[in-house]
Amino acid sequence: MEKVVIIGGGQASAWAAYTLREEGFTGEIAVISDESLLFYERPPLSKQVLVGEMSHQDLHFFPTEKIASLDLTLYISIRATEINRDQKVVKLTDGTILSYDKLLIATGSQARVPIEAWRTLPNLFTLRTVEDSLALQKALPKIKTLAIIGGGWIGLEIAASLRKQGCVVTILELGERLCARSVSVEVSDFMETVHREEGVELCFECGSLDIIEEDQQLMILQDGQKWRGFDAVIVGAGAHINKELAVAAGLETRDGIVVDHYCQTSDPDIYAAGDVAIHPDLGFCIQSWANAQHQGVTAAKAMLGEGAVKYQETPWLWSDQYDCNIQILGTPVGLEQTTVIVRDSAPRQKSYFYLNADGTLHYLVSVNDARVVQIAKRWLKAGRELEASEIADPHFNVMTLR
Repeated sequence: MEKVVIIGGGQASAWAAYTLREEGFTGEIAVISDESLLFYERPPLSKQVLVGEMSHQDLHFFPTEKIASLDLTLYISIRATEINRDQKVVKLTDGTILSYDKLLIATGSQARVPIEAWRTLPNLFTLRTVEDSLALQKALPKIKTLAIIGGGWIGLEIAASLRKQGCVVTILELGERLCARSVSVEVSDFMETVHREEGVELCFECGSLDIIEEDQQLMILQDGQKWRGFDAVIVGAGAHINKELAVAAGLETRDGIVVDHYCQTSDPDIYAAGDVAIHPDLGFCIQSWANAQHQGVTAAKAMLGEGAVKYQETPWLWSDQYDCNIQILGTPVGLEQTTVIVRDSAPRQKSYFYLNADGTLHYLVSVNDARVVQIAKRWLKAGRELEASEIADPHFNVMTLR
């Protein structure tokens, strides 16, 4: 193998390139990104960056000198338009054609905007990239009232960050509860309580929404009727998986790109990692910081052929909202067959354990108790049986349950 091409400049891409060099690969690594800034963390954009605790330059995974030492051929602010598997080349928007021995697709996802015409409205924002963040920051001084479309993680984090800065925030959620696809009913109820306590207005079952500009405000329409005007609207209505290149290339895809436990696609010379790749055990894409990093490392080692390790990581993600650090281990799939045990240590320090019939842990959500998550990762790997009365007792030291 002499040349690796990586499409995408995010977390999976960064860790794949870094791992290739750490494992001794001396050939060419070409990285293609349609963004101007490479290898940066996205989670802080809706949290620390939005409240002014971090700058965009603080987001890089690695110091500038470390990135330079990786000796990468960079194609910045340019897109890949085609993968030709027969010729083993990638075509770019400027006409450049790059050959590859191994290819990694790490194209991630993008903010989904339900109605395309909304993109042309003034003061309507998404928050997925540094460019999005800069545009929102520039407008913030003039924003007093704000509507957020979507009660998922990104919407809730933005709501928390902007409430800290005094904005009047309204969340419009299509479903019946917050984060319905990623947390249980009990956790949704907890998060709803927290946001209401912080002054956020929550509106559920908000179907048939539209937005128009009127009198220098964005007017929300529901079922065709004018409802209320806002200074700005942020759309946090889920993500669109950037699988188009893989589909056009004839790779096996569903909601994302199908990969095995080594992040290999249906083409043995093409790999996929991060948001765009379907988790091999769960059967759907996992949009998380940890997943992107681990899959990038797995793909790089698999390309090299030596030291490859199966990707079997339990999904783990986190969110910071107000004074709450929320950590999630596992997925809520199959919760109807589990029993929930709540460890209630304080009004904003709780852990929700979902146990299988045999007492093993299926799923965990922990608020402001990182130690519980730390030990729970070991329980999952060991298949440890848990005693409900012990883990429910906030005075019991769960760290003794090795």
